[in-house]
Amino acid sequence: MSIQRTTILKPLCLLGPLLLADPVAAEDAKEQSLYERLGGLAAIAVVVDDFINVMVVDDTLNANPAIDAARKAVPAPYLKYHVTSMVCQATGGPCAYTGRSMEEAHSHLNITQAEWQRMVQLLRGTFNKFEVPEQEQEELLQIVYSTKSAIVKSAEEPAAETE
Repeated sequence: MSIQRTTILKPLCLLGPLLLADPVAAEDAKEQSLYERLGGLAAIAVVVDDFINVMVVDDTLNANPAIDAARKAVPAPYLKYHVTSMVCQATGGPCAYTGRSMEEAHSHLNITQAEWQRMVQLLRGTFNKFEVPEQEQEELLQIVYSTKSAIVKSAEEPAAETE
């Protein structure tokens, strides 16, 4: 499976520097949607698949009883489908996310700031594993952070917040 992931994402990572070497190509790259720069639906689905696999077994997240119960009740493939379609749509792709709102999907989970930060840490690790370029990582994280107020509901706050 790692060969398939590498096959899908490596060309995207290798093309970036080549495109930026040519001013005309660099201009074209700026006009591409984030979806296109990420490599489209296949590349997004591979990264989401890995991220969900890492997240659903994370001891820190599953220490929250509500998250642990949700992990047992919601099949990972269902979650992967919805996250993939949401990322596809949010990055300018052709998908239409039809799931619940972020608040509706997460309010009962009592997600804390520390749990949010752990999820972001896992997400960054997945981005790095697949060599998602830094600019695209930052744009994706901006999208993720735009959902934070709808997801983090617990009053528990760590001493210092980092994004």
